Amino acid sequence: MINWFEIPAKDISRAKNFYNVILGVQLNEVDMFGTKMAFFPTDGSNVSGAIVQGDDYAPSPGGSLLYLNGGADLENVLSKVEGAGGKVVVPKTQISPEMGHFAMFLDTEGNKMALHSMN
Repeated sequence: MINWFEIPAKDISRAKNFYNVILGVQLNEVDMFGTKMAFFPTDGSNVSGAIVQGDDYAPSPGGSLLYLNGGADLENVLSKVEGAGGKVVVPKTQISPEMGHFAMFLDTEGNKMALHSMN
């Protein structure tokens, strides 16, 4: 039932670069009401969100856990995490043949995030 997500950042430029590198996308940055936001691309048919830097946003490894789409094989994304400044905390792990695989990482801001893919 999710239709939007926001990932807190201390340094929007650093966070934006991290996600650009690991996901191979370009996030568009804007200033909205004194809050810096970098939007993940969307075609309007998928859930999307933004990296957000503002007074009310605090990165945390203990907040809600967001699973990003790892594509055909999440290892393609996961292999870029440490080179981009993050840290892998759970390597690619099979949930079950029917449910696919997951992995977890800390981003450059200190948020614990996850990836999911079927392969």
